[in-house]
Amino acid sequence: MVLKGKEQIILHSTMKCYTPYISPFDPCPPVWKKCYSTPPNLYITFQPMHSNQFATAEEALYHGTLWPCLYDPYYPKRAGDEN
Repeated sequence: MVLKGKEQIILHSTMKCYTPYISPFDPCPPVWKKCYSTPPNLYITFQPMHSNQFATAEEALYHGTLWPCLYDPYYPKRAGDEN
């Protein structure tokens, strides 16, 4: 994350993907690409001063964090998704 004034620019992706080894002897159908989510706190080495906060306590509790830069929405995998 790069801070420009009060504006935050995110230079990373929290969704990572990789190609696992596919064995010719594996009885299961192959999964060509596996993806996983990493939390945003991995990319923030320190808490910047004067970070924005959610406006209300209800909104912060709903998101599970006080700071929007640490919020990571979870998108569950749907049936039929390839990754």
